[in-house]
Amino acid sequence: MASLSPADTAKFVAARRAVDFVESGMRLGLGTGSTAAWMVRILGEMVREQGLRILGVPTSSRTAELARRCGVPLATLDEVKWLDLTIDGADEFDPHLNLIKGGGGALLQEKIVATASDQMIVIADVSKRVEQLGAFPLPVEVVRFGWQTTKALIEESLVNVDVLGQTASLRLDGDEPFVTDEGHYILDLHLRRIGNPRQLALILNQIPGVVDNGLFLDICDAVVVGHGDGTVEVHDLNTGVSDRERIEILDDDSNLFADLDD
Repeated sequence: MASLSPADTAKFVAARRAVDFVESGMRLGLGTGSTAAWMVRILGEMVREQGLRILGVPTSSRTAELARRCGVPLATLDEVKWLDLTIDGADEFDPHLNLIKGGGGALLQEKIVATASDQMIVIADVSKRVEQLGAFPLPVEVVRFGWQTTKALIEESLVNVDVLGQTASLRLDGDEPFVTDEGHYILDLHLRRIGNPRQLALILNQIPGVVDNGLFLDICDAVVVGHGDGTVEVHDLNTGVSDRERIEILDDDSNLFADLDD
């Protein structure tokens, strides 16, 4: 296991601890991103070796492809209607478990799935913990038609809110605009600090052309935080309970992520 960097160790142990919340028979939202990908692979192992019975709803085509390879049974959200639990990563989380998500380009499906769940648990390494949101660029999903006008309207609206930066950039995939699973573009807002996330979310979603934004407010119930030494913290917002433990990484775990594209 010496090949795992501290950052990768933190992600893996967070994912390993989070699956303890999964019970047989659950309808489970499957997040997107490198930490969530480890979670999917661990679930696949539990399905194969422990007989875990779950039905997964993926939040992106990338997650769906990985889940199929790992043997996790899948369904659409329309088929299952409602979920017991969603486990997903985050780009930032604050002490109130408000989140910035969408760095992987799947914020719309992620928000729909998380909102349609009884509980949402975020898995992250300790670098994602912040006192105030905004250092990570805030993704905003926009329709392609008139996106430059939408961008200008967004930047104009930022003048009147409590942020330090007021610029937006079109996310690229190589030399071309990044396109979401729904066929939209993403504008990344470089705000540096968000003083009032709730106000900002409301303002952004009122702008014509904006589909949704990467602020996840009052959605997350608990966070599992991994550290590079294998230590994991669990903070439950609803109960106020926090605990800390060390996860031993076994040699057998290496096949879970040996070929994982992080």
